[in-house]
Amino acid sequence: MTKKPAIKTKRPLPSPAAVAPIEGPAKAVLTVTPEAGFPIVGIGASAGGLAAFEAFFSAMPANTDPGMAFILVQHLAPDHKSILTELVKRYTSMQVSEIEDGMTVQPNCAYIIPPNRDMVFLNGTLQLLEPAAPRDG
Repeated sequence: MTKKPAIKTKRPLPSPAAVAPIEGPAKAVLTVTPEAGFPIVGIGASAGGLAAFEAFFSAMPANTDPGMAFILVQHLAPDHKSILTELVKRYTSMQVSEIEDGMTVQPNCAYIIPPNRDMVFLNGTLQLLEPAAPRDG
């Protein structure tokens, strides 16, 4: 059995007990990139994942800066208006923003991908792209 490499950050990561696991229609990925210098957590969910996002942010310790950024991606029909930004704002004191092209990722912030966009993280910024393939919702 190979040992997983430790994630090195300036701030300690929250203990697994400090953050509720995401259950149901959501998945999470944690990465530390040299460009950012802090953990960036990507969380993806289907259209039914609003409750999982709510549970995740509700369980985070209050009045504590996590020292990481959160990027939320929700699968929606291309013409569907997302309420995710407003929903997440209710459950965290972090700054929550819908992603704009070229936005610099900062720790202690949550970013929501807009509908009908693909996204890449490049040189510390979030770049929005036209979807590579048509989406039918």
